[in-house]
Amino acid sequence: MINKLREIFISLIFFEDITTEKTEHYHWFRSDDNRLIGIAKEELSQKDLTLLSAFLQPYHVTIPEMTSEEKQWNNLLDGYKPDTTDIAPYRFIYFSFSKFQLEPASFKEAIQAFFARKVPIIWRNEHEGIIVETNPDPNLSFDQIIDILMSDLYVKIKFLIGPCHDSLTKVKKKYAMLVQGAGSAFPHSEKSVIPYTEAVPYILLNQAEPNFLDDAGTIILGGFRHDEEFLKTIEMFITCNLNISVTAKKMHLHRNSLQYRLDKFAEKTGIDIRQFHQAMTVYLAILAVKT
Repeated sequence: MINKLREIFISLIFFEDITTEKTEHYHWFRSDDNRLIGIAKEELSQKDLTLLSAFLQPYHVTIPEMTSEEKQWNNLLDGYKPDTTDIAPYRFIYFSFSKFQLEPASFKEAIQAFFARKVPIIWRNEHEGIIVETNPDPNLSFDQIIDILMSDLYVKIKFLIGPCHDSLTKVKKKYAMLVQGAGSAFPHSEKSVIPYTEAVPYILLNQAEPNFLDDAGTIILGGFRHDEEFLKTIEMFITCNLNISVTAKKMHLHRNSLQYRLDKFAEKTGIDIRQFHQAMTVYLAILAVKT
């Protein structure tokens, strides 16, 4: 349907593709798959509006208008060349919250309270976007921010914390990689705050052939592939840095019980996950099964 509409209305654009245009120059509609599409007001007659409203839901975009600093970042992320590549250290933080549960302006007001200065926020749609943090504060805890925001706003929020950069070289690519990481990790990770390094395995798995993932899960995990409780224990052990004491505490298990499960896995598969490289192989196989 979208392709047919685009043949008729050449100005049709998805909200996430907005660059320097102002949203108020468009009439907005929500499609059946919950994407926001806009058509330039000057291209639509009243008859067109009536017809479109019959099969698309008219929508009023509530994204806050960009500040001058946000416009500069938005241009950079869209591929505009910077005047200079030198810049203070910065990082991108991707955020996502439940659709239609929170006004973007309310989120923006709430998030600004955690930073020493107003941070640019670039929206991809009304529930996802990135925060640009310059001179990142090493003491800033996004886990604490999540707890406060979720208790105050009553909405589920996720963050993907990007790595620090000190140059604007390939800034568009850096942004694209963060978006890809969020798209790969958010649907599968139960964590509310995910460092970018933890998103990389999900990106790799998303690029692998489905048959390979299926075979890897079967070959590596063997008879444990369909034992969700056992795999949860193994995954917890790996994410706890192969520390038996920490894992046993988190799983509410006796150390001996955990040790028995690790020994059983090694006996049945020939893989000792107490060894780092073998543990990483198993971890990827578990993620493959879960995805």
